[in-house]
Parts: sequence; C-alpha cells; structure tokens
Amino acid sequence: VQLQASGGGLVQVGGSLRLSCAASGRTFSRYAMGWFRQAPGKDRDIVSAISWSGERTYFADSVKGRFTISRDNAKNTVHLQMNSLKPEDTAVYYCVAGENYSDLFRWGNYWGQGTQVTVSS
Repeated sequence: VQLQASGGGLVQVGGSLRLSCAASGRTFSRYAMGWFRQAPGKDRDIVSAISWSGERTYFADSVKGRFTISRDNAKNTVHLQMNSLKPEDTAVYYCVAGENYSDLFRWGNYWGQGTQVTVSS
C-alpha cells in the first residue's frame, strides 16, 4: 500500500489543521491506520490509531480531547483533525498502515512521506 499525507502547514496557537492520508494499492479497508509524529531532536512517536473498521481508536495522552481520527474506506482515506494546537504539536506527521491494529504500536508496516505541522506562538 502506498500512502500520501497532506494538510500540514503553519498555524497559530489554538488553531486547527486537518491532515489527510490517501492510500493506493492493496485493499485499504484491511489495514489499521495511524499517525506518528517526530519533532526536531525527538523520537518518532505514535499520535493516533484507528482499526480497519473504525471501532477502535487510540490517542496519545498529549493529544487526547484535541485530536480526532477518522477513516473513509470507500475513499481510501484517513484523517487526523487537530484542534487547539499547541507549539509542542510542531512536528513532521507521518501516515502509517498496519497489517494489524497492534502493528501500529510496533512502528506499523507501511509509511508515507511526512507532512510538516508548525504551530507558532
């Protein structure tokens, strides 16, 4: 599966951004999907995950209540809605697919290119 992330940009503190990831290749609906991020000088960490059906979701403590994840299996897309953005959300965000939901917590199986999110104070 090939993944293409988009939607990053520059936003002020408290603003919102919506990241999108378009998938092509093998059947999208069979994959769990997730978003990782990497800030300068820091490790790459999982931000959010969603199972193939959308029934299970995960959010890192740092984004709970501010970010939501959704997927549209008919359109082969997954979205990360980011609200109330903070400077510490500044990072490169990566879309990731996992053969299984649990794979996302072990770095997933397929990675897209990153999209830069910058939150200015």
